[in-house]
Amino acid sequence: MCSILGLEEKESDLRKLATLFARSDSRGPDGTRFYEGDHALLGFKRLAIMGLTIEGMQPFYHEDNVIVCNGEIYAFRKLKKELISKGYTFKSDSDCEILLPLYKEYGLDMFDLLDAEFAMIIYDKKEGIIAARDPIGIRPLYYGISKETGKYVFASEPKIIVEIVKHVYPFPPGHYFKDGHFIRYADLTDVKPIHKDMDDILFNIHDKLEKGVLKRLDSDAKVGFLLSGGLDSSLVCSIAQKHSKEPIETFAIGMKKDAIDLKYAKEVAEYLHTNHHEIIITKEDVLSSLEEVISILGTYDITTIRASMGMYLICKAIHKDTDIRVLLTGEISDELFGYKYTDFAPSAEEFQKEAKKRIDEIHMYDVLRADRCISSNSLEARVPFGDLDFVKYVMEIDPALKMNTYGKGKFLLRKAFEGDYLPQDILYREKAAFSDAVGHSMVDDLKEYAESLYTDLEFEELSKKYTFARPFTKESLLYREIFEKYYKGQADMVKDFWMPNKEWKGCDVKDPSARVLSNYGLSGK
Repeated sequence: MCSILGLEEKESDLRKLATLFARSDSRGPDGTRFYEGDHALLGFKRLAIMGLTIEGMQPFYHEDNVIVCNGEIYAFRKLKKELISKGYTFKSDSDCEILLPLYKEYGLDMFDLLDAEFAMIIYDKKEGIIAARDPIGIRPLYYGISKETGKYVFASEPKIIVEIVKHVYPFPPGHYFKDGHFIRYADLTDVKPIHKDMDDILFNIHDKLEKGVLKRLDSDAKVGFLLSGGLDSSLVCSIAQKHSKEPIETFAIGMKKDAIDLKYAKEVAEYLHTNHHEIIITKEDVLSSLEEVISILGTYDITTIRASMGMYLICKAIHKDTDIRVLLTGEISDELFGYKYTDFAPSAEEFQKEAKKRIDEIHMYDVLRADRCISSNSLEARVPFGDLDFVKYVMEIDPALKMNTYGKGKFLLRKAFEGDYLPQDILYREKAAFSDAVGHSMVDDLKEYAESLYTDLEFEELSKKYTFARPFTKESLLYREIFEKYYKGQADMVKDFWMPNKEWKGCDVKDPSARVLSNYGLSGK
């Protein structure tokens, strides 16, 4: 997980720029380099994952072009072999070194060739700055217009550029930027449902997810796994363990008082024979970390912040106590296969529409959470459920088959992995939100803390000053006020609060937790 920076025109105060870029040191603790052109400037901070030698340090150069990239290019060895056959030579084992030769060969069509998660900035001395982001937005990228030069500025995180641009915007996933325009090169969700045969669907879900996990095990740095004991992270761990010669390293977190996930994670770990670690946290750990987490996230969204508390603290412990540098996680499954609230979808068409919306926006929510919680602790996140081939395939499944008409959500995913992958009770365990499953008391503690800070009148008056995404609970007001300390006036970096679809009967709620839904059932057990 690296950090990148790119300017169409150099700022006059380069020392200040270097200081701002240093805010992302945790993303790239292994070294910093800048490239200064006649007009453009590129910056790179490295977290060495592939090609650990100094030759793998960016920027990379090829003829008149320079690149910085935060990314993992899967199957890069095959592309590299093809490029070598065309006469290209390479100095390192870094996957990103192939990108400029690809650009030379294919131009902007290169993005169609990449099975990857990436954010990159190319400086072509003839064409200018070109920037691009992967189709889901798993790797972060933001942009704005410089107050000084009036030119575009790009960076891995908003905190790097918030002081020097007029406004910060998230770079749209699946787009590249050239000559002041953002052009879409990939859209995984604008698809027609074409897969209807159940046997084929189950085979392909199994096959494509397995491939998605296996390609993400390729690392020159040590790999670990976040294990909640829920379906998604447990499947990732199971697939990985089946293909690993040694026990994989798994990590679970829970509140000292009432953790739900810990017992299920332990059951999975014992079944898979992993080398398992438990991290126990307290109310004091959560509340003392709250402001730091919000400043790292760059969001005021309730769901994202709640879920980040446990994730940040577990990653902090992993960074402190182990030599692991890569973490596989279970994000994006809910948005593809359905969540507790999508049980209320009134039709297959509405289910599909909601899945499209969630995947299109996930870079502002769960993917943002995983990136910031992990990268702020100098680790790299890999998300197998975000595999491009897997996402596109699941989006093309007839949504009528994905709806919960089986008495159990995510039925297709569960059915596809029946056998010896997981204990039956885990495979068919009810979905529990991560923030709740770390311990119901954690969310209760956050809400109680917020309630103690404002009277009802203070809440009403303070909320009025926010015209965009106005706080609607004392908890949301607390988060917004902390957010504004670090990102004043930048609230529209996030589209809105992540909430169930209020237009659906049963979903018009004032709290994003599944606990408030009538179908929560055994999820909290």
